[in-house]
Amino acid sequence: MYKSVLKYSKPLPLGFFRRSFGFSLSTPSTPSSSTFSISGLSDRAANPVVRDALVPIVVEQTARGERSYDIYSRLLKERVVFLGVVNSQDATLLTAQLLFLEAEDPKRPIKLYINSPGGEVTSGLAIYDTMQYIQSPVHTFCLGQAASMGSLLLAGGEKGKRFCLKNGSVMIHQPSGGAQGQATDIALHAKEILRIRSALTDIYADHCTLPSESRDSCRGRFEKALERDYFMTAEEAMEFGIIDKIIGRRIEEDSEQKSK
Repeated sequence: MYKSVLKYSKPLPLGFFRRSFGFSLSTPSTPSSSTFSISGLSDRAANPVVRDALVPIVVEQTARGERSYDIYSRLLKERVVFLGVVNSQDATLLTAQLLFLEAEDPKRPIKLYINSPGGEVTSGLAIYDTMQYIQSPVHTFCLGQAASMGSLLLAGGEKGKRFCLKNGSVMIHQPSGGAQGQATDIALHAKEILRIRSALTDIYADHCTLPSESRDSCRGRFEKALERDYFMTAEEAMEFGIIDKIIGRRIEEDSEQKSK
C-alpha cells in the first residue's frame, strides 16, 4: 500500500527539480528561445530557479514498517528517470542513474521521460552516448516538449519504443554559439560548430531513417529542416521518424508489468 504526502524535505540536487519540471538557472521563456550550445555556453534565457519547492514523499507500508522515499527515488526503483534542461550537472546525474539501472538489471528497459527545452550540446551528447553504451534498452517518452537537444535524445531511444503523448511537441534546429577574440580563434569556433552540426545530423539520420528512404535521403531531409527552428506536433514527429508511436494512456505492457 502506498500513500504520498507533500512536505518540505531535505534539500535535494536541483537536477531532480529541473528534470521533472524544467526549472533551471536558465529556462527559455519560449520554445523558440531554446538552443544547442557549445564551448560551455548556456541556453539563451532567464528565469531563476524555483526555490523551496515541495517534494512529494512516498510512504511505503512493508512487513517491517514504513519506508519513505522522495518521489524521484521511488520512481528510480521503477526504472523511471526524467530529463528537463540539458546541462552538465543534470547530464552527470542522469548518466549516473542510467549506469546504476544497467548494473541492477541490464536486460530490463529504462523509461526516460523528456520535457526539455534543450541545452548544452556536449552535455546532451554525454547522455546520448550513455544511452547507446549501456545494455539496457532506453524507452523515451516526450511530454510537453522535446526541443533542441531534447529532440535528439528522444530520437535516440530504442527503435520502436520512442513515444510522444498526444499533446507533446518536438522542435529541431542547428546548434548555435558565439565567439570573440582573434580572427583565428573565431575561425576555430566556427569550424567546431560546423563539425558538431554534421555530427548531430548523422545521429538523426542513424535513428530517423524511414523504411521508404535511404539513410542519405534522411540525412538530407534533416540538413534542410535544421536550418531554422522546425516545430512539429506529435503526428508530424512520427511522420518525420523521430518517434514511433503517439500514446494517450499508459501502454498495455506497462500495466501488465505493474500487475506482476
